Amino acid sequence: MTVSLVGAGPGDPELITLRGLARVREAEVLVYDRLVASELVDEAPPGCARISREGLSQDDISALLVAHGRRGRSVVRLKGGDPFVFGRGGEEALALVRARVPFEIVPGVSSLASVPQAAGIPVTHRGVSQAVTAFAANDVETLDVAGLARVPGTLVAFMGGAVVERLAERLIEHGKPASTPAAVVSNGTLEEQVVVVAPLGAIGAAAREAPTPALVVVGEVVALREALVETAAHALAV
Repeated sequence: MTVSLVGAGPGDPELITLRGLARVREAEVLVYDRLVASELVDEAPPGCARISREGLSQDDISALLVAHGRRGRSVVRLKGGDPFVFGRGGEEALALVRARVPFEIVPGVSSLASVPQAAGIPVTHRGVSQAVTAFAANDVETLDVAGLARVPGTLVAFMGGAVVERLAERLIEHGKPASTPAAVVSNGTLEEQVVVVAPLGAIGAAAREAPTPALVVVGEVVALREALVETAAHALAV
């Protein structure tokens, strides 16, 4: 393979897969996202060309992958989370297909379940939630909020931290109970992780100072956090 689209995981550098780490260590060209842990970038070998995607458009990135891939170099595109879960990996893969550049996908640990899990929130739980709906919330005004408010189970909003107040307002307007448990998780899986829990009607105000980007979880599973994290921590302290 000349180009590997590699998922770096949700933040903690230890959550990259063994295959993903191996590809980074073999790379001749590394194109990496801003939120990728610096420890993973440092795993690239001496002489590897390290290219931050900061300031580059998606077209610029695809062109870089094609150009270096055509030269037969070992190219790694290191992306946060999983390449195909709100990572635009599909766009890059299609660009490589059109250019007839060989590539592979190396799946990563997505934030979808790992970030809520790090906060003590299971996205599914027997008798509580049997389904998960994930969506990108950065363009909150164009979301089908009426549909989201009706869907059963757990809602997980990527890029939802900056718009959580408006997202909550819209969900409530379309019938989601204001009492529904909700959480905002910033810096998920990292030591500086911040978790804010409140009813949906109050989550916007409660999380106003939470760092972004952040993941938003809405659903009854959020209420399990008290038993899984807070009660357990108290028991250990005693």
